[in-house]
Amino acid sequence: MRKKARQGRKARKRASSGSATRLVPPRTVEAFFAMPMHFQEVYASVTQAISRMRNDRVSLSRAAQEFGVGRRHIQRFGGSALRKGRNGRYLAKKRDSLLRVLLILARHGVVEIGITDSGQASTLGEYWNAVHRYLSTGDDSRLVNFRGKHIADAHGEKFPLLTDREELDRLGSAGVLSFESLYARAA
Repeated sequence: MRKKARQGRKARKRASSGSATRLVPPRTVEAFFAMPMHFQEVYASVTQAISRMRNDRVSLSRAAQEFGVGRRHIQRFGGSALRKGRNGRYLAKKRDSLLRVLLILARHGVVEIGITDSGQASTLGEYWNAVHRYLSTGDDSRLVNFRGKHIADAHGEKFPLLTDREELDRLGSAGVLSFESLYARAA
């Protein structure tokens, strides 16, 4: 009887691990937006949780709780960005290549791009902080660090970081800039 029960569990496990329902991290912006809306939101939360683990040395459990995702989702979608420490706990690697669909500022407004380098994503976050500081206080001291710099997307296309104060003022007064989130909208 026990043997039949074990065989039944194994068969169910094999059947439930079919490729039709397998959650695979997206590698392109197109693949990200082809995912169901719920999984786009989960995936975006996973990348934010991993960034939080890396930047603030937060545990996997705490990051999962803060971003409202399960530990398993973080491990499934972001497993390549994690390593197991000597104590058995998961830690974020120094860099990862998870796709992040982020917003970047261009002369005609805000554009969504896919970035597969966590270092580039961090640079873009620092840039947005500098832009926000300039528009809210008039202090452009942090923008100076980004003059002549660019962000490369997942395809290698380079996007220059806009630091022209007149252009930033124009976009800000036109209502193009919103600082709710650096992350792109879910479809």
